[in-house]
Amino acid sequence: MAGGHGGGDYKDLVVFLAAAGVVVPLFNRWKISPVLGFLAAGVLLGPDGLGRFADGVPWLSWLTIDDADQLAQLSELGVAFLLFMIGLELSWERLKAMRRLVFGFGLMQVVLCSAVLAGGFILLGQPLAGSAVLGMGLALSSTAVVLPVMAERNRMKGAVGRTTFAALLAQDLAVAPILITVTVLATLAISGGDVQPGVLGPALLTLAPAAIGLGLLVMFGRMALRPLFRSVAKSRSRSGGGRQELFVALCLLIVVGAGVAAQAAGLSMSLGALVAGLLLAETEYRREIEVNIEPFKGLLLGVFFVGVGIGLDLDAVAANPLGVFSLALAIIAIKVGLIFGLARLWGVGARSAIETALVLGPAGEFAFVILNTGMVEGLASPAFTQSVLVSATISMFAVPLMAMLGQRLAGARANSVPLAGDPALGLGPVRDVGMVDAAVLIVGFGRVGRLVAEMLKEHGQSFIAMDTDPSAVAAGRRDGYDVSYGDAARTEMLSLCGIETIKALVVTMDAPTKVDDVVIAARALRDDLVVIARARDDRHAARLYGLGVTDAVPETTEASLQLAENTLIDLGVPMGLVLASIHERRDKYRAVFQAAIPEDRRNRKTRALRAGPRP
Repeated sequence: MAGGHGGGDYKDLVVFLAAAGVVVPLFNRWKISPVLGFLAAGVLLGPDGLGRFADGVPWLSWLTIDDADQLAQLSELGVAFLLFMIGLELSWERLKAMRRLVFGFGLMQVVLCSAVLAGGFILLGQPLAGSAVLGMGLALSSTAVVLPVMAERNRMKGAVGRTTFAALLAQDLAVAPILITVTVLATLAISGGDVQPGVLGPALLTLAPAAIGLGLLVMFGRMALRPLFRSVAKSRSRSGGGRQELFVALCLLIVVGAGVAAQAAGLSMSLGALVAGLLLAETEYRREIEVNIEPFKGLLLGVFFVGVGIGLDLDAVAANPLGVFSLALAIIAIKVGLIFGLARLWGVGARSAIETALVLGPAGEFAFVILNTGMVEGLASPAFTQSVLVSATISMFAVPLMAMLGQRLAGARANSVPLAGDPALGLGPVRDVGMVDAAVLIVGFGRVGRLVAEMLKEHGQSFIAMDTDPSAVAAGRRDGYDVSYGDAARTEMLSLCGIETIKALVVTMDAPTKVDDVVIAARALRDDLVVIARARDDRHAARLYGLGVTDAVPETTEASLQLAENTLIDLGVPMGLVLASIHERRDKYRAVFQAAIPEDRRNRKTRALRAGPRP
């Protein structure tokens, strides 16, 4: 990235990474939202911050970001990664289950807020077409800011999270139609405002490439994505679990490729990434993809927040602070009132509705896209639109504060209150995004893992399973089991599998070191979890007890004892003597295992190699 004051091609990137590594941790330490940290860093490090003093103090050029346009490209990727992750967590089935909220409450919020805001701009003297563009742009909220802020505050589950998520998803789906509407309005303006089929027809044909492109993206995704990931997974399996970079590279290719394909069809990059996530949500690779994408999403979203901060025109704020802040407050107040009323109409409790309305009240990142398009098309006054954009940016800065205010007004209890079930509105219980409700997690789905799964199923115990062998995963899914591809030795993967809520973890892999790694990762996350592990022999079992397993089952030891028992009895040794010697040997093993258990875990006896009643 070229810097205007020097500093090398990568100076802006270094400055951003320094901000991520220094400024944001400080905000965390002060218990302030990291989103605010990135936004503040953007203001400070941008051309209107320290950059304005760089000419007089040359060394300040090393602390500023000069080329905001190149950062904007990275920030667009950040929003695309966020939408991709949303798609992974959502899936087509969950989208269908939430259709009343998404296509009812969400789209009605976009329409109503657009109309009321447009009416307000008409009262301020703006032309009809320009007011419509301004209203549609400001009706959208910031997915990139709202979701991370709510996740920080643990507000994504329950009525608040579902309602907010549905509205944001509807807004993201509405971006392409809004941009097409802007094009149609521009066409009507050129024709003098007459609705002529000969003029309107070509404008509406702009929908065709978007529809065709979306259809091709879905068709290609259904045909090619699973085979692509299976091929890379098999490559990793043959290399002993390595080649992680190939999986990461494929994930990046899918996100960026889907986004670029959507842009070529006239859609937004983020919508293409959302579709790709939806297509992968039902595959066995979903959780592994989430783990690999998460670091990129977080860092690139940081670029987005910094870019928003850089885009704040401090000169415009200083020139008319009352007007800028009044307009920002008016936008938030109008949207909050409308969204609260709609949420109540859709069966959301009052406390949850006010919190949802407050976080959705500020403007969003797509306002910049829509309003800039309106200016290019000649529908919106450049001078007035620029002042509106400044107010929109100010309102985005308020999202963390609005989230805090909403949580205090709603109270901690509001988020656990379910949505009211109104058959007329089609509102029933909707699963929280990303929820895992299994009782047992089985790691390893070979012959042993499958037998454990069959016994759990026979006794009505819910479970999910995981394996790093794509063939075993595919075979399990063909037989109707909930099996995912992934490495359970990673704490991030265990978290995605719901280790916070499961009752037991069963590790059935035949590689001792892999078993150890999974046990260590599980114990790092939960000290009270029941962990049952397959051990190679008695020495491995003792090592596992030292690592904190609840029970270890040494396969070779138990098999050897049973073989010895049967052999001695068949040779004519009295059964009583044989059973006594077998029990004695088992007692020795139990003593070894008990000695290997850490002091703080010796309050319960081990169940491994439990002996029956003595003869």
